[in-house]
Amino acid sequence: MTYASIMVAVDLSEGARSRVRLAALLADDFHARLTGVAAEMPDYSWAPAGPTPGGAFGIPSIQEAVLNDLRVAHEAFEEAAGGRSRVEWRSDLDSPLAFLVVQAAAADLVVVGRGTDPGPALLAVDPADAVMHLGRPVLVVPPGVDHLDAKRVVVGWKNTREARRAVLDALPFLKRASEVLVVSVDDGAGSESQDTLRLLQAHGVSAIRVRHDALGASTSEALVEAATEHGADLIVAGAYGHGRLREWAFGGVTRELLSYAPLCCLMSH
Repeated sequence: MTYASIMVAVDLSEGARSRVRLAALLADDFHARLTGVAAEMPDYSWAPAGPTPGGAFGIPSIQEAVLNDLRVAHEAFEEAAGGRSRVEWRSDLDSPLAFLVVQAAAADLVVVGRGTDPGPALLAVDPADAVMHLGRPVLVVPPGVDHLDAKRVVVGWKNTREARRAVLDALPFLKRASEVLVVSVDDGAGSESQDTLRLLQAHGVSAIRVRHDALGASTSEALVEAATEHGADLIVAGAYGHGRLREWAFGGVTRELLSYAPLCCLMSH
């Protein structure tokens, strides 16, 4: 089991180049094709109304501005990808999320940026929306992180369908890791992980079980703490959420990892 096709969402943030470099190195590690994706929807709301010369020229100029943004993103992708041969670029005049949802059918793994302040960058995809809509494992990369060794990996375990899905989706990473820690945060609810250990070991994964006491910290903070203690640079976790009034209501762990985790997180829903 491997990733044969890795897709990376490219935007105009400062972290986009480092994210592409990380995705390109992963593509090398897995001998995968690397595809860069970007989209932007022209905002025609400020174009002059009516069949006036201003209106006639307004719409083309708005489209040209968006096309220029996409050219800048493409140039950043090509520069960060470093002239690799198995590289593809896809872009369009569309909503960034809607376009990525369609393109993700061609990917085994999708790499996106973690949310940053103040507000999203131009062309950016909200990582929460990506996790919930793509139907693919999503690797969420913090700003400035340009490589992922994944020699040590922390699996945040709770016996749920999302966590089980995340473990299987992460197998290409887990099989390459020298150490995998299946971490159950002790929140008093209990979380059986013995069958998961057996499954991982059947796949040749060197996995051990660790029970981590949160000691007043949130579960996400406990996972990050466990990763730091063991020198891991990747957290694997299920993403918990459901649609409500056209917005996603997330569990606290998912929300905090997507917003604040200082290391890469592979998440599945």
